[in-house]
Amino acid sequence: MSSDALPRTAVAPVPGDRPAASTIVGKRDWRRPGARVALYLILLIGGLMMVFPFVWMVVSSLKSASEIYSLSLVPPNPSLANYREVLNETPFIRWFANSLLVAGITTASVAFFDSLVGYVLAKFRFPGRTLIFLVILSTLMVPTEMLVIPWYVLSIEMGWTDSYWGIMFPGVISAFGIFLMRQTFVKMPRDLYDAARLDGCGHARYFAGIVVPNCLAAFASLGLLTFLSSWNAYLWPLLVTNRTEMRTVQVGIRYFMDSDQGNQWGALMAASTLVVVPTLIAFLIAQRLLVEGFASAGIKG
Repeated sequence: MSSDALPRTAVAPVPGDRPAASTIVGKRDWRRPGARVALYLILLIGGLMMVFPFVWMVVSSLKSASEIYSLSLVPPNPSLANYREVLNETPFIRWFANSLLVAGITTASVAFFDSLVGYVLAKFRFPGRTLIFLVILSTLMVPTEMLVIPWYVLSIEMGWTDSYWGIMFPGVISAFGIFLMRQTFVKMPRDLYDAARLDGCGHARYFAGIVVPNCLAAFASLGLLTFLSSWNAYLWPLLVTNRTEMRTVQVGIRYFMDSDQGNQWGALMAASTLVVVPTLIAFLIAQRLLVEGFASAGIKG
């Protein structure tokens, strides 16, 4: 009788025996030195590709007009002349302040109103709640370009052109923010709310003292996305502003490019570098809040 015909018996694993190398090699391939080096090399190349345009912009802002087309990443004679030209020859500080004011107020408004609406839709029980939420979600399917004309007609009729409110009002509340905050609040355990109610905690105190500290990650994400969207807005501020002093920084840079000074690439790179600074600061702040929110939340849905 051949050995293949013999019955096979299952052998129970002996406690303490290590599994065969063939069963774990697939799970630990990435831990091998060669695989780790390859992984870090890929990440390094990807990081350099993303950072290189920003580095090139900063380096070019320090070059003179005769050096701007050189491929060197180290300016032979670094100078801040381009920054002085932007700040002295254009109302860049006013444009910068306009964008900072609009983006800051818009971010605060969205965080406040969207969180309140999301909390109501998540924790309150009333007829038509689901229908209201679906109507809010349906507005996400409407392209912004279709809303520009109604916004512009409303601004003309209400006299909001060339005003801060005219720039801000389309973004003081967002459907995406309501959706994000509502989904975040729904995941919070009901027992936490019931315990707060037993301690005599009302909705306002529960929201401010428990919900907000435990949802910092969602607030940081919403605030960062809102700030970046408002700061980088171009189409609507271009349509609703006519006076030079009311332009936002994005519109102002565009007019600077169309002017006689637009061919001065060093000055343009300097202006672009200054525009990027608030977004980097906002990202650093949001990143810290995200980490703190995840570390201190301690909530399991």
